[in-house]
Amino acid sequence: MRRGIAGPASTGLTGYRRRKRGVSMAAEVDEATRREYESMERWLDEHPHFSMDYFTRKATREMVNAWLFSQALSQTAMTTRESVPSAPSSGAQTPVRRVSSSDLESRGLFGSYRPILTTVDGTPSFIDPQTITRTGTTATTSTTSSVSTPRRGGVSTSQLRQELRALDEREMMLELVRDISNDLDVNLLCHKILQNVSILTNADRCSLFLVKGNKETGERYLVCKLFDVNIHSTLEEAESQAADQESRFPWGMGIVGYTAASGEIVNLPNAYQDTRFNKGIDLHTGYKTLSILSMPLRDKDGEVIGVAQVVNKCGGYGQKTEAFNEHDEKIFESYMAFCGVRLHNASLYEQSQLEVRRNQVLLELSRLILAEQSSLSVIINKVLMHTQSLLQCQRCQVLLLDDTSKLPVNPLFVGPTPRRRPARSVQGMFSQVFECAASDFEDNNMSQEEFLNRESSTTNKSARFPINIKITSHVALTGETLNIPDAYKDERFDPSDEEGSENKTRCILCMPIRNSTRNIIGVMQLVNKVDDTIFSKHDENLFEAFAIFCGMGIHNTQMYEKVVKAMAKQRVALECLSYHAVASEEEADRLRKLPIPSSDCLHLLRWDFDDIGLEDEETLKASIRMFMDMDYLSKFSINYKSLCRWMLSVRKNYRNVTYHNWRHAFNVAQMMFTMLKTGSMEDLLDDIEGLALLLACLCHDLDHRGTNNSFQMKSNHPLAQLYGTSTMERHHFDQCIMILTSEVGGTELLSSMSKDDYAKCLDVMEHAILSTDLALYFKWRGGFFSIVDKNEADWSNKDNRKLLRSMMMTACDVAAITKPWPVQQRVAQLVASEFFEQGDLEKEQLKIQPMDMMNREKKDKLPEMQVDFIDAICMPVYKYLAKALPSLSPLLKGCEDNRQHWQTLADSRKERQDAEAAGKDAPEVDGIDGEDTGKLSSGEKNESLEEELATVGDSPSRIILETGEEERNGSGGCCPERPTCAS
Repeated sequence: MRRGIAGPASTGLTGYRRRKRGVSMAAEVDEATRREYESMERWLDEHPHFSMDYFTRKATREMVNAWLFSQALSQTAMTTRESVPSAPSSGAQTPVRRVSSSDLESRGLFGSYRPILTTVDGTPSFIDPQTITRTGTTATTSTTSSVSTPRRGGVSTSQLRQELRALDEREMMLELVRDISNDLDVNLLCHKILQNVSILTNADRCSLFLVKGNKETGERYLVCKLFDVNIHSTLEEAESQAADQESRFPWGMGIVGYTAASGEIVNLPNAYQDTRFNKGIDLHTGYKTLSILSMPLRDKDGEVIGVAQVVNKCGGYGQKTEAFNEHDEKIFESYMAFCGVRLHNASLYEQSQLEVRRNQVLLELSRLILAEQSSLSVIINKVLMHTQSLLQCQRCQVLLLDDTSKLPVNPLFVGPTPRRRPARSVQGMFSQVFECAASDFEDNNMSQEEFLNRESSTTNKSARFPINIKITSHVALTGETLNIPDAYKDERFDPSDEEGSENKTRCILCMPIRNSTRNIIGVMQLVNKVDDTIFSKHDENLFEAFAIFCGMGIHNTQMYEKVVKAMAKQRVALECLSYHAVASEEEADRLRKLPIPSSDCLHLLRWDFDDIGLEDEETLKASIRMFMDMDYLSKFSINYKSLCRWMLSVRKNYRNVTYHNWRHAFNVAQMMFTMLKTGSMEDLLDDIEGLALLLACLCHDLDHRGTNNSFQMKSNHPLAQLYGTSTMERHHFDQCIMILTSEVGGTELLSSMSKDDYAKCLDVMEHAILSTDLALYFKWRGGFFSIVDKNEADWSNKDNRKLLRSMMMTACDVAAITKPWPVQQRVAQLVASEFFEQGDLEKEQLKIQPMDMMNREKKDKLPEMQVDFIDAICMPVYKYLAKALPSLSPLLKGCEDNRQHWQTLADSRKERQDAEAAGKDAPEVDGIDGEDTGKLSSGEKNESLEEELATVGDSPSRIILETGEEERNGSGGCCPERPTCAS
């Protein structure tokens, strides 16, 4: 019969397992085969002994693994469906104790003071056993085990034994392995392992010893983890029994030590006949040891990590009559193979949890430290308080280095020997000493505020405790950490400092405090552990991690104090600057009394206005006339004297550079005034916009240095560091605001405006001044051109008006290109001269070759470059302004005329070059003399200015990338040093 079903039986068993896993076979086989399989399964169900026998003989390892995997899946699914909240199925639900600020505060000065660190197996730990609920972590994690479930379900011990004994040995082993498969708590896992071992070996008592110490140094020993565990005992009882035993068991000595050192199994039928047995344990516990089976516990690498020991094998009815046999050894050894790996994994998990908690503590402490950065005494007293709490020392000191001592961070090696600080300055290397003692935390009369705000001692003599100057200075000089276990045996310790003191120094841990740049800013010194032990390597590591945060906190606080002082100095400097930057009241009174000519007399309403015949004082009068004709003084309640003083202050803040000076600003403002009045733009813009534009024109180049944005960045000027883009334009606006809001100068023109009107005016001014950056002109002009081409110019739209104002500012800034040809030539020479001066600076200071428009050697290219400048920048803006607003057409006409002049010069220059190349006499070129002129008089002509500007004609992108701000150079105006001439 077996032969008849041997083939199908294998397939039938597979189908049987699939059915048990809930896998349908309908999709895998046809109907006839399915009926045959069902019949076969029924027969196998009716003959379980045959099924078991066949499976035992025929099953492969792959089949067994598949069965185990399917069982795990089914049990996991069952656990998920049950969703028992009190029995999580994995260590992922293990609660992590997070140390909060309230925890830290309540354990410090002003609560029930106790250390944050606790002790687990003699090792400092952040895990507080009282806060971890056993039933909420791993005590009930093994819900998938058929053994563990009844054990925690109230089943009696005898019934549990009977159920296990009813199982086959392999089944029992499998169930006991599964019983510990999900436990992550080391203590609970060890207890469960020993209970299961007692079931496997039928032992009366079991104990577990773990290997501790350093293998590399040979300092190894064993500690008792759990003692005298049986099927009835609880974890707490086993831990209590273990605590009563010796703290250490020597390596290689005794039964346990021999088993750990040799890795061999020790089976003693009669313990008292073996000399390695310690009879004193029985005398201490009152328990009679008969037989012992000692088994090494190994990790996945085969390294002995502990020893499990069973005592007294039970006979019938619990009588201790038998010895452990070879079968007990084998089954014990097989189970320990699983347990060693599982215990190793649990230990790794516990270490990771410990690291998580330590990181949480350090992060929380760093938050507390870094949260307060306004007071050095507060931050350092926090450091002291939490350091004392963490490391449980009797005394703690922070010594800050004196900034004036110029102490080297580390020995500076120059040649074969290090160069150190002279010994004579060692006594004065520390400027401040902060300290606390464990007794300070018991002072209930001291409030938290009083403790945190305690000032430091500033001299060595005023310190409450010795600062061990030789030790602390050595750490400050070398940056080394000193851990001195016995201070009186160290030659650097001076016992005379403690004469008459009740606090004797036993051990010292001293470490440097570094800032973020790794420079030593102080030293922290810990003296004497509270429990009379020495500072361990663990203390060093923890102290080092904490010192990093302390250094950052102290350094940041010191920087904050320096910043506060710097801000105070800045306020004083700004106050002085405001006073000296603003014109005097006497000058304002004198200007206020002068008569102001009319616009007609000054020709302010003409498109071809030329300032060549005006003195500087007359330009001030003309500027005031613009405000008067626009009626802004009455509309915005502007005080006339304030306007005079403001006008004088603006002129005063323009530097005496060749072109971007007060005269240029005045000419730009005149063109804006002409647009508003003659061009009727005042009917399109409201009064606030008109006022803001006029103010912006007068201020748009305040404090210009005669160099462009590109030069500021190349020379790494502070202005380039202060402002990202539009460097000079943003500086001009800031200078404008400083003058406009100066309380000491009486120049607050807009003080009578409402809050909303004031905000709108400043917004329009800022946008207008920034618009003079040609990089932004190229960015914005596309939108303006688009709405004009589409005849969608709705000037009531806020965005359209903004674009219009920006184009008006550009048109005014380069308006010199629209002036009569003599004015245009004169202005071109001024711009070229200023550019050449920048080019000279680039050659001399920056050691770079300037671009053509800045290069004095390329001055003969001016006509071509000027034509390119007109085509790329000027012509488009005037063309579209005239198209949108015909009243501005004179600007386009003037630009076209000047382009023709420059084109003629460019063509003549080309003919001259061609003639020279052909060896013929060069034709005379009107307006180009070929001479290099840096500074010129009013009658001289310039061929160099727009040579520079013409460089921009290559492409708009080149203008933005290469010239930055200098592209806006074509506006009219003359040098303030130019002599007055008749109009």
